[in-house]
Amino acid sequence: MHELSTLIKKDMVPALGVTEPGAISFCVAKAKSYAKGELLHLNVAMNSGMYKNAFTCGIPNSKEVGNVFAAALGYVTGNPDKGLESLANVTPADNVCAQRLIDEGKITVALSGISSRIFIEATLETKESKVVLTIRDMHTNITKVVVNGETVLEREDEADSLEAKETANRHKTDDSEAEMAIEAEMATKAGTAKIHSIHRYTLAELVDYVNTVPLEEIEFVKEAYKVNLALFEEALKNPRTTFARQLLAMNGGQVISSDEQMTASLLCNASIEARVIGLDKPAMSITGSGAHGIIATMPLYGVYKIHGFSEEMLYRATMLSYLICTYIKEYSGRLSAFCGCAIAAGTGMACALAYLKGGSVEQMEYTLNNMASSITGMICDGGNQGCTMKGVAACDAAFRSVAFALQGVHIDKVHGINGRTPEDTMRNMGLIASPGMVGTEKTIVEIFEEKLKLPMELE
Repeated sequence: MHELSTLIKKDMVPALGVTEPGAISFCVAKAKSYAKGELLHLNVAMNSGMYKNAFTCGIPNSKEVGNVFAAALGYVTGNPDKGLESLANVTPADNVCAQRLIDEGKITVALSGISSRIFIEATLETKESKVVLTIRDMHTNITKVVVNGETVLEREDEADSLEAKETANRHKTDDSEAEMAIEAEMATKAGTAKIHSIHRYTLAELVDYVNTVPLEEIEFVKEAYKVNLALFEEALKNPRTTFARQLLAMNGGQVISSDEQMTASLLCNASIEARVIGLDKPAMSITGSGAHGIIATMPLYGVYKIHGFSEEMLYRATMLSYLICTYIKEYSGRLSAFCGCAIAAGTGMACALAYLKGGSVEQMEYTLNNMASSITGMICDGGNQGCTMKGVAACDAAFRSVAFALQGVHIDKVHGINGRTPEDTMRNMGLIASPGMVGTEKTIVEIFEEKLKLPMELE
């Protein structure tokens, strides 16, 4: 199997609800599996991206939101064997029990630092045990487990020195911490960290792979459509959604209409709404995010249905969408202050849309430049209902960018952050997020913490 096929196949993972609460609950549930006795206290420390993304997002099988409740449910009923779907079997009684633990002060969360590198550390103390479990870089990648002072699992990687530097600086002032994070991220971009395999490819080489890879090698992507379409159907029938119904009305009451852009926006953003409010259906994630996986696929499905393209064309376009999304995300970091869903996945989807419409590599480069010059810089203020509007903006920008590009209309490479090559442009898009928006991340988190002083109720 081609390494690009392996990369995407490994990265495609079903995620129930927003990925970050799932990761938090998984981390806690796994820590609990090493513990014995009655809970005394559980604290979950996490980097700013994790903290921000889970701050007000919905939790599957619950009306509650956020980091603390995800941690509490992870302790009460999380199933570590289900990974990011660890909260698949939550009951009303579990929600009551989780709230009781929170009210008793036994569950807390803490911000560990400003960083785009995934970090979660659960410290669980019972009457008989103390467990410290650490996750880094990937949402379910356990790198260390310490039980009663004894290390029972530890995995080293090339980024450990960066993590050690971040850890050593966690108790400095906020400004120093932000400066440290910027330095660390810039060191990573300068080449001290291992180059991701996808960055050895050009856009032309990615397109050549998509055109020539045996169909049977990439047919696994059909599972993404099976999972995401089930989530979309849940969005339409569940009374908790609001944007989904309005998007359906705006598409003439039809799921598939003759309007490409409205059909794509309906399929995409009804699914995103269902995910962020915590409806009980998973999304197929890519680059660690369900919303990325939705944006990268669902608009393409609408165009495929309207024009009657073959399944083979859909699957090849989907691989291109995933690969370009991954290309940008591996520069920006998996959790950052910009909206990777709109920017990375939206750009991947736009290039795949150009591919479906017979666009050349040059026209895909034009599409990249149009996307880079429009929505790059859109902030990520966590996984929440606002992701729906960001998805709407991404769909609108993608369809406009492609329509212009196919007519040869584009933002020239001399302007703005557009690069000399499409690879430079994708790199520059990622760098805007990390290290470029580390200060923005810090400000977003400060706004969140200020809001905690005067909590508001969901309407």
